[in-house]
Amino acid sequence: MKLIDHGKGGEAACLRLVEAPMPQPGPGQVLIAVQYAGVNRPDVLQRSGSYPPPADASPYLGLEVSGYVSAVGEGVTQWQPGDAVCALTSGGGYAEYCVVDAGHCLPVPKGLTMTQACALPETYFTVWTNVFQRGRLQQGESILIHGGSSGIGLTAIQLAKAHGARVLTTVGNAAKAQACQELGADVAIQYREQDFVDVVAQETGGCGVDMVLDMVGGDYIPRNVRCLALEGRLVQIAFLQGSQVDFDFMPMMLRRLTLTGSTLRARSVAQKSALAADVRKHVWPLLEQGRCLPVIHRVFAMDQVQEAHRLMESSQHIGKLVLEIAGEQHAA
Repeated sequence: MKLIDHGKGGEAACLRLVEAPMPQPGPGQVLIAVQYAGVNRPDVLQRSGSYPPPADASPYLGLEVSGYVSAVGEGVTQWQPGDAVCALTSGGGYAEYCVVDAGHCLPVPKGLTMTQACALPETYFTVWTNVFQRGRLQQGESILIHGGSSGIGLTAIQLAKAHGARVLTTVGNAAKAQACQELGADVAIQYREQDFVDVVAQETGGCGVDMVLDMVGGDYIPRNVRCLALEGRLVQIAFLQGSQVDFDFMPMMLRRLTLTGSTLRARSVAQKSALAADVRKHVWPLLEQGRCLPVIHRVFAMDQVQEAHRLMESSQHIGKLVLEIAGEQHAA
């Protein structure tokens, strides 16, 4: 089969289309004939050497795919060859075939294309577990979402609004602000021109927001804490500007704040299977109603993977970047 190899890693130019043996599903696994693969920020970090895969994961890039079940391993009863699925992978999604744990697959939501389906697992799983499970966002609360025009950001905006929250978000320019507001953001803060701490204070009458979803880190961390209301929650999902800062914990005590966060890739098979079931229960109905749909910025051919990674690194996109592996044709 064909796959994308990043060799020893480095700049985007290290990505190469190569041939390798097709993997085989083990007990509890399925083999997926991949149609599309999502391109995510962790792929860029792994390629550059700052996000190594777990020891038992594929060494290749790609954390989410859509496609058709090609074969099933021993003990798998919920999937059959030919089933259309999307799946969270532990790696290896940038390939014509990918092995995935059966519990990490979900049916392609009714009405969605394979292109849309491949953009669901990594992003929607991440948002659901962090915003709603760890962050406990409730109807009537408010949330500040950093990076609003990213795949994570646009997903979080839509799901938060669908659950009755007031949404503030930060973006880099006016076009991104417009995109976020069209998808439901109540306030879009252009961080190059506005101090998000001041805007949050103005928009909340000085009370602050109930939750902050952050992937920036660095000096955003103490500023995020300043944005939180009494009993507020800061949920950290990445550190684009670093994870080490000088920090005064007194506000956490005085305002009874919760500082938490999580990663997805290192969780156990059982934990990710339980998360998949929860997402299917709570998010799939919204998608099948035509709500909270993924925003696809651009689809790249497999041999354009370097360009896809450079665009991801530039942060000039709005929404998800996707690799076309085999297209929309049936490939069971």
